[in-house]
Amino acid sequence: MDNNFKSGYVAIIGRPNVGKSTLMNALIGQKIAITSDKPQTTRNRIQTVYTDERGQIIFLDTPGIHKAKNKLGDYMVKVATNTLQDADVVLWLVEPTTFIGAGERTVIETLETLDCPVILVINKTDILKDDKEKTRAEKLADSIKAYDDAFKFAEIVPISAFKKKGTEDLLTTILKYLPYGPMYFDEDTVTDQPERAITAEIIREKCLRLLGDEVPHGIAVTIEKMHARRVKETGEPCMDVEATIYCERESHKGIIIGKQGAMLKKIGTQARIETEKLCECKVNMKLWVKVRNDWRDSESLMKNFGYNKQDIDVQ
Repeated sequence: MDNNFKSGYVAIIGRPNVGKSTLMNALIGQKIAITSDKPQTTRNRIQTVYTDERGQIIFLDTPGIHKAKNKLGDYMVKVATNTLQDADVVLWLVEPTTFIGAGERTVIETLETLDCPVILVINKTDILKDDKEKTRAEKLADSIKAYDDAFKFAEIVPISAFKKKGTEDLLTTILKYLPYGPMYFDEDTVTDQPERAITAEIIREKCLRLLGDEVPHGIAVTIEKMHARRVKETGEPCMDVEATIYCERESHKGIIIGKQGAMLKKIGTQARIETEKLCECKVNMKLWVKVRNDWRDSESLMKNFGYNKQDIDVQ
């Protein structure tokens, strides 16, 4: 191994809906984490790996830090804060604003307890526009100064994760602060997430994007069956997927299914197409919808759906 090779863990934190998953997908060049315009899209810690000749970066995408309203929310915040303890470098993702409110102050208080470099990443710079009062560059400069006054960052890097602008500069900056070390994963490893977990998240993403504002937060997805086989007639590979979408109300179930099953069919079609890209073969997907009242406040049901409090307590 090259003595100049660097490696380490990089936690991505920030408020809900600031673009953490979009950034991670852009940095590794492949979609692993689901994205949507709904806050609190990410619920668990998701690990992905970027490797080149300079080093290996293990990214840890976390749920957005927010004021929890139920046990699932408590779980998500604890996942985010615990992840920081494993990091060699922390990326704090924010939007280009000069307003630093109570939520940001809470994040800063957490960052002040850490003994590792913190890189401020100002995302969504593409939304800045020139106007009569200030240019786009002046607005960005104001945002940088506001955050620079609030905390001592190792670096401040402006980017647009959606348009993949500044992401190469960010990778270079991250590697600058990582320690020298071994390659922890094979160079072709992209994520530690199994296909079943990614497929469940793909289905949940389609629900987030296609349904209204209230239903998605109460949705969980479990994969009941994921079986690879070959089509008898052609010998081509095929994947059979059976999944259940859980919601919290009978009325939500009706919305998910839709008139004559139209919405559920739409969710399934979009999820199947993306799962085919993941599995690199044809996919047969069957979806069911079941109700589990107030599951977000039930630790036993949360555990069944993959949100196990004990897992983060021992990290």
